[in-house]
Amino acid sequence: QVELVESGGRLVQAGDSLRLSCTARSRTFSDAAWGWFRQAPGKEREFVSSITWGGETTLYADSVKGRFTISSDNTKNTVYLQMNTLKPEDTAVYYCASRRFNSASSNLLDYDYWGQGTQVTVSS
Repeated sequence: QVELVESGGRLVQAGDSLRLSCTARSRTFSDAAWGWFRQAPGKEREFVSSITWGGETTLYADSVKGRFTISSDNTKNTVYLQMNTLKPEDTAVYYCASRRFNSASSNLLDYDYWGQGTQVTVSS
């Protein structure tokens, strides 16, 4: 079993930056891709970004492209989501996910493991 632990979410103002972290425990990854998803109140969970194990491939949702950057530190089994120029519509619970196949994906059904989520709130 893999445990994913997110951190970094908090209340910020519009225009601020925030970095989320997700660390995988209980397993050493060498062939897994990572993803970030988010879910706002009353809405479905949506794709934010994804990265392959070595960082060769990254994907972004159009809504965050140019503002968010995904990266990973394989020595720490950790993936990051740097979020800049935050907007109130970025308010959501952000979830980290991993899949047992080293291919970036925007489809949440492709992911095998999920974290508990971290709340990001952006005030206007």
